[in-house]
Amino acid sequence: MSREPLLSADDAVSQRTATRSLSLARDEDTALRPKRMEDMVGQREVYERLKIAVDAARIRSEPLGHILLDGPPGLGKTTFAMCIPNELGVPLQIASGAALAAPKDLLPYLSNAEAGSVLFIDEIHRLPKTVEEFMYPAMEDFRVDITVGEGISARTVNMSLRPFTIIGATTRTGLLSAPLRDRFQIREHLEFYDQAELTKIVCRNAGKLKIAIDEEAAGKIARCSRGTPRVANNRLRWVRDYATSRANGEITLPVAEEALSMLQVDVLGLDGQDRKYLETIHRVFHGGPVGVEALAHTLNTATDTLSDEVEPFLLRAELVVRTPRGRRLTAAAYKHLGVDPPDDLPRLLDADEESTQSLF
Repeated sequence: MSREPLLSADDAVSQRTATRSLSLARDEDTALRPKRMEDMVGQREVYERLKIAVDAARIRSEPLGHILLDGPPGLGKTTFAMCIPNELGVPLQIASGAALAAPKDLLPYLSNAEAGSVLFIDEIHRLPKTVEEFMYPAMEDFRVDITVGEGISARTVNMSLRPFTIIGATTRTGLLSAPLRDRFQIREHLEFYDQAELTKIVCRNAGKLKIAIDEEAAGKIARCSRGTPRVANNRLRWVRDYATSRANGEITLPVAEEALSMLQVDVLGLDGQDRKYLETIHRVFHGGPVGVEALAHTLNTATDTLSDEVEPFLLRAELVVRTPRGRRLTAAAYKHLGVDPPDDLPRLLDADEESTQSLF
């Protein structure tokens, strides 16, 4: 009895096409990343300190001290982690904290680490406690204790490791345990980029994507990128697609403005979801204060989506403030929405500030 194929011919072609498209997208992401730290734009203070540590380790022929990089998503933590091994001329292994569910998952990375090599653990705050504790002797003494067998016949084998460097990246340093944080000799926090830096990144990456762009268009994309290179690259890709389809493959200021308008991105970089958040506080809750759960139910959105994705930029842009009584719009938010603020807005904000101070 013959079996029917799991995939039809058309499905197989579609699957191969999707796989090839995904591979091309990953290759494009890799191509946009600098290969050496000196080629990176922005984060110059972090660069200078890491450069000194890298140079000293290379001169002494010693492994680099363990490094912890923290900061919001898209600011270059992974780029730094990939550039450092290139500077040292050593191999790189990459792991994800979410995928290391047990010590046995981490063991192959440790046992295969060459002398002086780098192990990059992304989202390191997601490591389970058992894996963290397993890492302590590996980071300090370059050894691990392995239990062989079970019950009364079990025994512990001490396995030595070749000296190596762990680079951890996290967006939530507070979730790391204090013993793990203290084992990183170098800790760096990445800041948001200014417009000039993002404009330079957009111009450089447009060249890598082989599309012409003028300075004004690059500045427009940079202004709408929330101070984040990853967002700038995503905006640039969209504008490139728009220019290829509608503007003969050249990005000018009018083309960039039309493309970003179609994406519903405004001059501050707010998208449709951000504006809906502000408009709901104004229209439904009369400017606030309002709790995040009430907002989430009104917007039919998960609370985590608002607190992790929407609010961080609105808070940084000073369009919203968090008070003990809930979220409230600022005068800048009313101005951006094109509506008049309430006459008692300054008094309300002062009252919220006094209420906050009374909590301490």
